[in-house]
Amino acid sequence: MTINEFANILSHAQVVGDGSVTVGGIQYDSRRVEKGDLFCAIPGFHTDGHLYCQEAYQRGAVAFLVERADTVPKGAPALIVPEARPAMAIVADAFYGHPSGRLWMVGVTGTNGKTTTTHLIRAVLEGSDIPCGLTGTLHTLIGQETFKVVRTTPEAPDLQRILRHMADRGMRAAVMEVSSHALVLSRVDAVEYDVGVFTNLTQDHLDFHHDIESYFRAKALLFERLGTGRPKGPRAAVINRDDPYSERLMGMTGVPVLTYGIQQPSDIRATQVNITSRGVQFVAEFPEGVSQPVEFGMPGRFNVLNALAAMAVGYVYGLTPSEMAESLARYPGVPGRFERIDEGQPFTVIVDYAHTPDGLENALKTAREFSLGKIGVVFGAGGDRDRGKRPLMGEVAGRLADWTVLTADNPRSEDPLDIIHQIAEGVNRVGGQWQQELDRERAIRLALNQAQPGDVVLIVGKGHETYQIYRDATIHFDDREVARQILRELNKG
Repeated sequence: MTINEFANILSHAQVVGDGSVTVGGIQYDSRRVEKGDLFCAIPGFHTDGHLYCQEAYQRGAVAFLVERADTVPKGAPALIVPEARPAMAIVADAFYGHPSGRLWMVGVTGTNGKTTTTHLIRAVLEGSDIPCGLTGTLHTLIGQETFKVVRTTPEAPDLQRILRHMADRGMRAAVMEVSSHALVLSRVDAVEYDVGVFTNLTQDHLDFHHDIESYFRAKALLFERLGTGRPKGPRAAVINRDDPYSERLMGMTGVPVLTYGIQQPSDIRATQVNITSRGVQFVAEFPEGVSQPVEFGMPGRFNVLNALAAMAVGYVYGLTPSEMAESLARYPGVPGRFERIDEGQPFTVIVDYAHTPDGLENALKTAREFSLGKIGVVFGAGGDRDRGKRPLMGEVAGRLADWTVLTADNPRSEDPLDIIHQIAEGVNRVGGQWQQELDRERAIRLALNQAQPGDVVLIVGKGHETYQIYRDATIHFDDREVARQILRELNKG
């Protein structure tokens, strides 16, 4: 596409220089620019893309999308726009041929459960022979291919390229995690969603959103935008009725609402819920009075809700309860999401991604439902992130765990000892018992060494992650690998 063609689809865009120049790609990172690219100068939190226009030009950028004309290299054509982020989203969507218009698009947002819910939705659709692409925290899945990701929701050019690849590979549907950051930062502005799924809203990311109301308003953007664009199939807002924010959200969308839940009256509701260390069983009640037994191998009441959300999406599409239940029964589970680590030890070890007060509470309450002994938990908190949740997580651990080992998570630029002390304030506030071990491997070893038959040990916060981020280095670290190795050593001993 040419600069002039981009200008025609943007509001208030000014073309500087030769508007007939054709671009061969779109890039927002000057280090990744290739010859023929359009470079989008995006103001960021730590730096400003406008500072790198000259570098992008030297690497081969042939045109620029900027907010400030004075940063454009002399003689280079440019699009001058009021806001670069939403403009980049529109340009990327056009450049890749509006790929979301070729896919039945499902966006999943919420504080907890996005990753599991997207995977269960994909399992339900693909189990009924509906090819479905997925992108989110863990990876991008297209057919049998797996691709690494950098963000839960990619920047607009990366996301549109992914969606184009999905459409070209014959996917009929796509499901993706939609983070609050992505909604506020215009990464998904040009995506035409058919279904939005709301899992829950609890405290997280307040370093970015500042207060819970702003966080809610960010999530609500997905539902306010539903129903725009070209319909590619049935549309709906799928909302967790058990969450306190559901009532407000139900009134903020222009498409039909389908609710799901366990506690509250819902369109699709779980009854007769049974939780074990190896999975869940429940009966899903559907609007027409159909009752469908469901059993699948991911423990936790929260996973019942995640499964209900997936079945609600399948129901919107037109799948039958029985075929969805069969797909869930075959699903092996999501890496790092309440993942059981079993090396034949006489106690249960679970690795989970829980990194919010609500996520930790859900994990601990689930463990209590099937534990035959005591509950121990190993966790920390990420550095340079919402500090207000740290003592709250400590309170949860102090109330619900029998013992707690506090350790490093991804401390980033912060002193991990300071983070531990902030969490410990909450544990102390409720009279809980805790130990401190900065080294995460030693902390896991400490927890596993003191576990007795029938106990449950939760190792939470990092889940699928295979690294630890420190101030001056990122090292390989996988909770699952470490736990397996220690358990093997204990078994030999």
